[in-house]
Amino acid sequence: MFYLLLTLFGCLTGISAVLFGFGGGFVIVPLLYRMLTATHAAADPIAQSAMHIAVATSTCVMIVNALIATRKHQRAGNLIRDYLWPLGGFIGLGAVVGAIAAMWVSGEVIRYAFIAYLGVTIVDCLLRRGFLTQPHATIPRRLTTTETSAGGVGIGAIATFLGVGGSVMTVPLLRRCGLSMSQATSMANPLSVPVALAGTLTYMALAGFTGADLGVWYIGYVDVLAFALLTVGSLLGIRLAARWIGRISDRVHAWVYIGLLVIVLLSISLK
Repeated sequence: MFYLLLTLFGCLTGISAVLFGFGGGFVIVPLLYRMLTATHAAADPIAQSAMHIAVATSTCVMIVNALIATRKHQRAGNLIRDYLWPLGGFIGLGAVVGAIAAMWVSGEVIRYAFIAYLGVTIVDCLLRRGFLTQPHATIPRRLTTTETSAGGVGIGAIATFLGVGGSVMTVPLLRRCGLSMSQATSMANPLSVPVALAGTLTYMALAGFTGADLGVWYIGYVDVLAFALLTVGSLLGIRLAARWIGRISDRVHAWVYIGLLVIVLLSISLK
């Protein structure tokens, strides 16, 4: 049952990556955290490191999801180079900072930070103009220097600290630049690649400094078995969702995006 659930939720991460730019963190982190704490005694090192494992494994799965989804959107013509670089480079820099910071705080701190960030994002998307609706004939604006540099580092640091890929920040940012939901969620995938790479490598390397010995199925804090099952499921999900690229109305796309954030917030908040 454990393996079936991982594969099933892997499929959901693939669908969410293609349609909403979520590289997997919003599905994987709550799921894996719950499963690890439910199947291991409280004193077990795996249970004690459950949030770190969930975040690290999430960033690893994100590499596969983001790269494949990026290719799908590139073929569909949804990617705009001016919004990818140099923003992607600054996001990668911030990702290293975020992963290092996450290694030195408790899993509960990461969990509460995850909850707080989701709550703020949902309220912001609902109340601030420019996310749910776009004026007709809006001409997209370029990112400012501050949004690209300071914003990129901040996105990378927060995303890797929480293991969520950055889509929850890049999508609202690009949306308010005047891009459609389809374009904004498409761009979230390549912008998640530096987060995923930097986060995974940093978690693997720094786990040794904490003295964590989680067993043969772990590389650092990355659960290799969970990664494999989630990846198999995500490949199926990406294939299923590819046919819907560009076919969802802009307003419905925006509301469903917020709805998914609410569902994840509730799932990670319940003890």
